[in-house]
Amino acid sequence: MELSIDTSTGWGGVAVSREGKLVAEIAWKPGQNHTVELYPNISRLLEAAHIDTKSITAVFVAIGPGSFNGLRAGISAAKGLAFSLGVPLKGVSTLEAEAYPFAFTALPVCPIHDAGRGEIAAALYQLKGHWQCLCEEHLTTIAKLPEETKGKTVFCGELPAGAAESIKSMLGDNAVIPGEEALLRRPAMLAALGWQHLQAGGADNLATLQPIYLRQPPITQRKKKY
Repeated sequence: MELSIDTSTGWGGVAVSREGKLVAEIAWKPGQNHTVELYPNISRLLEAAHIDTKSITAVFVAIGPGSFNGLRAGISAAKGLAFSLGVPLKGVSTLEAEAYPFAFTALPVCPIHDAGRGEIAAALYQLKGHWQCLCEEHLTTIAKLPEETKGKTVFCGELPAGAAESIKSMLGDNAVIPGEEALLRRPAMLAALGWQHLQAGGADNLATLQPIYLRQPPITQRKKKY
Protein backbone atom coordinates (compact mmCIF):
# COMPACT_ATOMS: atom_id res chain seq x y z
CA MET A 1 0.00 0.00 0.00
CA GLU A 2 1.19 3.51 -0.78
CA LEU A 3 0.39 6.79 0.97
CA SER A 4 0.17 9.99 -1.11
CA ILE A 5 0.42 13.48 0.42
CA ASP A 6 -0.35 16.78 -1.28
CA THR A 7 -0.23 20.09 0.60
CA SER A 8 1.34 22.17 -2.16
CA THR A 9 -1.41 24.80 -2.52
CA GLY A 10 -4.58 25.95 -0.78
CA TRP A 11 -6.03 22.52 -1.51
CA GLY A 12 -4.84 19.48 0.43
CA GLY A 13 -5.23 15.79 -0.21
CA VAL A 14 -4.13 12.36 0.97
CA ALA A 15 -4.70 8.97 -0.62
CA VAL A 16 -3.89 5.32 -0.13
CA SER A 17 -3.36 3.13 -3.15
CA ARG A 18 -2.26 -0.34 -4.15
CA GLU A 19 0.34 -0.28 -6.95
CA GLY A 20 -0.93 3.16 -7.93
CA LYS A 21 -4.61 2.20 -8.02
CA LEU A 22 -6.77 4.21 -5.65
CA VAL A 23 -8.12 2.59 -2.51
CA ALA A 24 -9.33 5.74 -0.71
CA GLU A 25 -8.70 9.49 -0.73
CA ILE A 26 -9.56 12.68 1.14
CA ALA A 27 -9.35 16.21 -0.28
CA TRP A 28 -9.98 19.39 1.68
CA LYS A 29 -9.29 23.12 1.62
CA PRO A 30 -7.05 23.94 4.59
CA GLY A 31 -5.86 27.36 3.43
CA GLN A 32 -2.77 27.96 5.56
CA ASN A 33 -3.51 25.19 8.08
CA HIS A 34 -1.74 22.28 6.36
CA THR A 35 0.53 21.55 9.31
CA VAL A 36 -2.39 21.38 11.74
CA GLU A 37 -4.77 19.38 9.54
CA LEU A 38 -2.48 16.99 7.66
CA TYR A 39 -1.82 14.30 10.28
CA PRO A 40 -5.45 14.11 11.51
CA ASN A 41 -6.58 13.61 7.91
CA ILE A 42 -3.97 10.91 7.33
CA SER A 43 -5.20 9.12 10.47
CA ARG A 44 -8.82 9.56 9.40
CA LEU A 45 -8.10 8.16 5.94
CA LEU A 46 -6.20 5.11 7.18
CA GLU A 47 -8.88 4.38 9.77
CA ALA A 48 -11.70 4.67 7.21
CA ALA A 49 -9.84 2.36 4.81
CA HIS A 50 -8.97 -0.08 7.65
CA ILE A 51 -5.27 0.22 6.87
CA ASP A 52 -2.53 0.00 9.46
CA THR A 53 0.38 2.41 9.11
CA LYS A 54 2.74 -0.57 9.05
CA SER A 55 1.09 -1.67 5.77
CA ILE A 56 2.44 1.39 3.95
CA THR A 57 5.20 0.33 1.55
CA ALA A 58 5.91 3.69 -0.17
CA VAL A 59 5.18 7.38 0.26
CA PHE A 60 4.45 9.76 -2.62
CA VAL A 61 4.43 13.53 -2.18
CA ALA A 62 3.59 16.55 -4.33
CA ILE A 63 6.72 18.73 -4.56
CA GLY A 64 5.33 21.86 -6.20
CA PRO A 65 5.42 24.43 -7.48
CA GLY A 66 3.13 25.81 -4.83
CA SER A 67 3.10 27.72 -1.56
CA PHE A 68 6.30 27.74 0.47
CA ASN A 69 4.66 26.81 3.76
CA GLY A 70 2.37 24.20 2.23
CA LEU A 71 5.22 22.45 0.44
CA ARG A 72 7.37 22.41 3.55
CA ALA A 73 4.55 20.86 5.56
CA GLY A 74 3.83 18.07 3.09
CA ILE A 75 7.41 17.20 2.19
CA SER A 76 8.55 17.22 5.82
CA ALA A 77 5.70 14.89 6.76
CA ALA A 78 6.40 12.59 3.81
CA LYS A 79 10.11 12.39 4.65
CA GLY A 80 9.38 11.70 8.29
CA LEU A 81 6.93 8.93 7.50
CA ALA A 82 9.17 7.34 4.85
CA PHE A 83 12.11 7.40 7.27
CA SER A 84 10.21 6.03 10.25
CA LEU A 85 8.59 3.26 8.20
CA GLY A 86 11.76 2.48 6.24
CA VAL A 87 9.98 2.75 2.88
CA PRO A 88 10.82 4.52 -0.42
CA LEU A 89 9.80 8.13 -1.05
CA LYS A 90 8.94 9.58 -4.47
CA GLY A 91 8.22 13.22 -5.30
CA VAL A 92 5.83 14.23 -8.09
CA SER A 93 5.33 17.64 -9.67
CA THR A 94 2.10 19.26 -8.53
CA LEU A 95 1.51 20.55 -12.05
CA GLU A 96 1.93 17.06 -13.48
CA ALA A 97 -0.66 15.72 -11.04
CA GLU A 98 -3.09 18.36 -12.30
CA ALA A 99 -2.39 17.59 -15.94
CA TYR A 100 -2.64 13.81 -15.68
CA PRO A 101 -6.47 13.52 -15.56
CA PHE A 102 -6.54 14.92 -19.10
CA ALA A 103 -3.94 12.58 -20.58
CA PHE A 104 -6.74 10.63 -22.28
CA THR A 105 -7.34 13.55 -24.67
CA ALA A 106 -3.88 12.94 -26.26
CA LEU A 107 -3.68 16.75 -26.53
CA PRO A 108 -0.93 18.86 -24.97
CA VAL A 109 -1.99 19.66 -21.39
CA CYS A 110 -0.87 22.93 -19.78
CA PRO A 111 -1.50 23.11 -16.00
CA ILE A 112 -1.41 26.62 -14.53
CA HIS A 113 -1.04 28.12 -11.05
CA ASP A 114 -1.14 31.75 -9.98
CA ALA A 115 2.44 32.57 -8.96
CA GLY A 116 1.78 36.15 -7.86
CA ARG A 117 3.44 39.32 -9.20
CA GLY A 118 1.41 38.98 -12.40
CA GLU A 119 3.02 35.64 -13.24
CA ILE A 120 1.84 32.05 -13.51
CA ALA A 121 3.58 28.73 -13.02
CA ALA A 122 3.06 26.46 -16.01
CA ALA A 123 4.32 23.27 -17.64
CA LEU A 124 3.32 21.13 -20.62
CA TYR A 125 2.58 17.39 -20.80
CA GLN A 126 1.20 15.06 -23.42
CA LEU A 127 0.40 11.41 -23.99
CA LYS A 128 2.45 10.60 -27.08
CA GLY A 129 2.95 6.87 -27.01
CA HIS A 130 3.67 7.39 -23.33
CA TRP A 131 3.00 10.19 -20.85
CA GLN A 132 5.79 12.74 -21.11
CA CYS A 133 6.81 16.24 -20.11
CA LEU A 134 7.21 18.55 -23.10
CA CYS A 135 8.13 21.64 -21.10
CA GLU A 136 9.19 21.68 -17.45
CA GLU A 137 7.78 23.93 -14.74
CA HIS A 138 8.52 27.59 -15.39
CA LEU A 139 7.25 31.10 -14.72
CA THR A 140 5.42 32.92 -17.49
CA THR A 141 2.36 35.14 -17.95
CA ILE A 142 -1.12 34.68 -19.35
CA ALA A 143 -0.23 37.15 -22.12
CA LYS A 144 2.71 34.97 -23.24
CA LEU A 145 0.68 31.75 -23.51
CA PRO A 146 -0.16 32.26 -27.22
CA GLU A 147 3.59 32.30 -27.98
CA GLU A 148 4.05 29.04 -26.05
CA THR A 149 0.98 27.26 -27.46
CA LYS A 150 1.08 25.23 -30.65
CA GLY A 151 -2.31 23.90 -31.68
CA LYS A 152 -5.22 22.80 -29.53
CA THR A 153 -4.21 22.58 -25.87
CA VAL A 154 -5.98 21.70 -22.61
CA PHE A 155 -5.52 24.34 -19.90
CA CYS A 156 -6.17 23.20 -16.34
CA GLY A 157 -5.04 23.70 -12.74
CA GLU A 158 -5.80 26.43 -10.24
CA LEU A 159 -6.48 29.10 -12.83
CA PRO A 160 -6.22 32.71 -11.60
CA ALA A 161 -9.41 34.77 -11.65
CA GLY A 162 -10.30 35.75 -15.21
CA ALA A 163 -7.60 33.52 -16.72
CA ALA A 164 -10.02 31.18 -18.50
CA GLU A 165 -11.74 34.07 -20.26
CA SER A 166 -8.41 35.67 -21.24
CA ILE A 167 -7.00 32.42 -22.60
CA LYS A 168 -10.18 31.75 -24.58
CA SER A 169 -10.18 35.25 -26.06
CA MET A 170 -6.53 34.93 -27.15
CA LEU A 171 -6.53 31.33 -28.41
CA GLY A 172 -10.12 30.72 -29.42
CA ASP A 173 -10.85 27.09 -30.34
CA ASN A 174 -7.23 26.12 -29.61
CA ALA A 175 -7.95 26.53 -25.88
CA VAL A 176 -9.77 23.63 -24.23
CA ILE A 177 -10.70 24.53 -20.64
CA PRO A 178 -12.57 21.94 -18.54
CA GLY A 179 -15.33 23.02 -16.17
CA GLU A 180 -14.45 24.02 -12.63
CA GLU A 181 -15.68 20.71 -11.21
CA ALA A 182 -13.03 18.89 -13.28
CA LEU A 183 -10.16 21.12 -12.18
CA LEU A 184 -9.92 20.06 -8.52
CA ARG A 185 -6.59 18.32 -8.02
CA ARG A 186 -7.12 14.77 -6.76
CA PRO A 187 -4.58 12.84 -4.67
CA ALA A 188 -5.54 9.79 -6.76
CA MET A 189 -3.56 11.30 -9.64
CA LEU A 190 -0.54 11.76 -7.39
CA ALA A 191 -0.84 8.11 -6.38
CA ALA A 192 -0.94 6.90 -9.99
CA LEU A 193 2.02 9.05 -11.06
CA GLY A 194 4.01 8.27 -7.93
CA TRP A 195 3.77 4.55 -8.63
CA GLN A 196 4.74 5.01 -12.29
CA HIS A 197 7.75 7.17 -11.45
CA LEU A 198 8.85 4.87 -8.63
CA GLN A 199 8.84 1.89 -10.98
CA ALA A 200 10.62 3.80 -13.74
CA GLY A 201 13.23 5.71 -11.79
CA GLY A 202 13.42 4.32 -8.27
CA ALA A 203 13.09 6.18 -4.99
CA ASP A 204 14.22 9.73 -4.26
CA ASN A 205 16.91 10.48 -1.72
CA LEU A 206 15.35 11.48 1.59
CA ALA A 207 18.14 13.96 2.28
CA THR A 208 18.19 15.69 -1.11
CA LEU A 209 14.54 15.76 -2.25
CA GLN A 210 13.52 19.41 -2.38
CA PRO A 211 10.40 21.37 -3.35
CA ILE A 212 10.16 22.90 -6.80
CA TYR A 213 10.51 26.61 -6.09
CA LEU A 214 10.28 28.73 -9.24
CA ARG A 215 11.02 31.80 -7.14
CA GLN A 216 13.16 32.00 -4.04
CA PRO A 217 11.24 32.07 -0.75
CA PRO A 218 10.93 35.53 0.78
CA ILE A 219 13.49 36.17 3.48
CA THR A 220 12.44 38.18 6.47
CA GLN A 221 15.29 40.10 8.04
CA ARG A 222 15.60 39.79 11.77
CA LYS A 223 14.79 42.89 13.68
CA LYS A 224 17.64 44.43 15.56
CA LYS A 225 17.44 44.24 19.32
CA TYR A 226 18.46 47.28 21.22
